[in-house]
Amino acid sequence: MPIHIRIPTPLRKLTAEADVVTAEGTTIAELLVQLDQTYPGIGERICDESGNVRRFINVFVNGEDIRFLQERATPVADGDEVSILPAIAGG
Repeated sequence: MPIHIRIPTPLRKLTAEADVVTAEGTTIAELLVQLDQTYPGIGERICDESGNVRRFINVFVNGEDIRFLQERATPVADGDEVSILPAIAGG
């Protein structure tokens, strides 16, 4: 069973406007690599040159921020839902 990844509106032009895509992998890092292979260009929008998730992008696994888990090494399993959200500034 694939893992569902919710794509934010600003990145949907790279996924043919799909708001949810699927990928397979055992960690967030593997999912991001597969996501970039399937949708070229999305990886550089999510990760920096070192491969780390950009500080203004939040990634959640089943509602939990990976920054409080194991970052890119956070494990994922079949049926999990991953959400990619750009940080929102305001006041």
